[in-house]
Amino acid sequence: MASKYNHEGYYDPTAYYAIQRIELEQAKSRFRPLVYICSPYSGNIYDNVLKARKYSRFAVDSKYIPITPHLFFPQFMDDSTPDERELAMLMNRALLSKCSELWVFGSRISSGMNHEIKRAMHKRMKIRYFTEELEELR
Repeated sequence: MASKYNHEGYYDPTAYYAIQRIELEQAKSRFRPLVYICSPYSGNIYDNVLKARKYSRFAVDSKYIPITPHLFFPQFMDDSTPDERELAMLMNRALLSKCSELWVFGSRISSGMNHEIKRAMHKRMKIRYFTEELEELR
């Protein structure tokens, strides 16, 4: 931690504020916001999982921390039963509330994605749309 006094004990605010600014910039460069990855899961699950992995990697490379529930929850939950699906959607909403942005990938919006988008709009979150080729739509 920087001191307002130099090594000889004299007050040196210029050096102190310069060091503070450098430390702040270093902290900012390490910060990675959480981003919720919204893409189809149902349908061709195998291909959709591969795409979700690609979207998640894109977020990491873009200096974000991806939250991609449809890569995690199907590992131990059964999406084909209504009770499990509803519980997964509840957990998705909880995770979405922790994220700073929602990133929507692809041209097909599934019913689950539609719920997530509406939830993000209700919370006034930043929503970004991307193609399957990772190009942002403006």
